Amino acid sequence: MICDDTTAATKCPYCDNPVIMKGQLGGDLRPDLVIPFKLDKKAAKAALMRHLEGKPLLPKVFKDENHIDEIKGVYVPFWLYDAEADANIRYRATRVRTYTTPKYYCTETSYFSVTRGGTLGFNHIPVDGSTKMADDLMESIEPFNFAEAVDFQTAYLSGYLADRYDVPVEQSRTRANQRVKSSTEDAFRSTVTGYSSVTPEQSSVRVGNGKTRYVLYPVWLLNTTWNNQKYTFAMNGQTGKFVGNLPTDKGKYWAFLLGGTGICSLIVFLLLTLMGML
Repeated sequence: MICDDTTAATKCPYCDNPVIMKGQLGGDLRPDLVIPFKLDKKAAKAALMRHLEGKPLLPKVFKDENHIDEIKGVYVPFWLYDAEADANIRYRATRVRTYTTPKYYCTETSYFSVTRGGTLGFNHIPVDGSTKMADDLMESIEPFNFAEAVDFQTAYLSGYLADRYDVPVEQSRTRANQRVKSSTEDAFRSTVTGYSSVTPEQSSVRVGNGKTRYVLYPVWLLNTTWNNQKYTFAMNGQTGKFVGNLPTDKGKYWAFLLGGTGICSLIVFLLLTLMGML
């Protein structure tokens, strides 16, 4: 077997039998938990076909002649973090009121300083622990249902590919803390309502880290090639959530854009005509 340094489970290229590299899963490299695959390869292929439906700007040839170069089920290493965020945020808000008088049309703008403060707890924040996987692609197929996680056993890897982590826990923590900060700011902002505009003026989010777990999450990866360009799709092997970028037919795009512009111009022309301005 010829593998790279992070391969933990693969298949024999001759007999297709599963092979598990136990040395990659011992000691500190042994995962705490694993979420088993619930969906098979057939479900991943069907999800790709559904993903191609209803895309008016997708090149017809891509859909009609699309073929999958590779499809593989992979247990992707993730770090899960528990954290607590203590935040204080100040916003500048406005409330606009309009009214008319016998002589004037008036706009009254009131200005407010709005503050929010408090503590939020976060559990099982996932961060992809493999440099092979694009972080944005892995985050796009979230969430995984952590309630279905079980204690790790190598038997779950049979028939699938698996990698051990190659991004250290402390390095991944930086991304986890960024996600905590962003989620905290979004949560606080959602409570500032009833204003015409809201602008953050000052934000202080302090993150305290708690327990960390090393887990394997199930992911189906599909690769296809069109016009000498590779397209990668990913499906959550537990929930079926499917993501991936698609090519755009430039001819259809411009036809759609110019068609929309033409319709808008016609509407404006008709309105101006009815108002007697033309």
